[in-house]
Amino acid sequence: MELFAVSEWDIMIRLTIAVALGLAVGAERSRVGKRAGMRTYALVSLGAALFIVIAGIVSFEYANTFIFDPLRVASQIVVGIGFLGAGMIFVNKDIVNGLTTAAGIWVTAAVGVACGYGLYVIATYVTFLTLVIFEVLWYVEAKFIRTARTEIEEDFIQSAMGKTNRPICGGGVG
Repeated sequence: MELFAVSEWDIMIRLTIAVALGLAVGAERSRVGKRAGMRTYALVSLGAALFIVIAGIVSFEYANTFIFDPLRVASQIVVGIGFLGAGMIFVNKDIVNGLTTAAGIWVTAAVGVACGYGLYVIATYVTFLTLVIFEVLWYVEAKFIRTARTEIEEDFIQSAMGKTNRPICGGGVG
């Protein structure tokens, strides 16, 4: 099977699935109040998929003209996303913020790469695992592991467990 001897419709499907899976992960991050949300994750996944599709098409179209390894493009996506992720990590008074977001962006780029190669089942499964990690492990950490949390994270955990420390409304006098 030629990986990139595909129709334009197949390419659009690859890119659309990359966006949908990126949106799924980004929706979870938006729901818990993270700044990198649906748009960021969808764009990262789409961009990674597009780079792979372009590399594959070029290598297929010019196979007899020059030697081109599309896997090199995938490796450069990892480097580029590492740079993007590093910009999301902040340390303030010995508290690290943004590390999970950066890791999520990194995995979402890999999901985009998988979609770019047409590996939909793997991409979907990794998206599912990513959502399980973000959702389920959040509760495991809250219940069994004591970690420093931001105010938004603490509010989310408390509300998910049916406890609230703050009024939901503004609480002001009208």
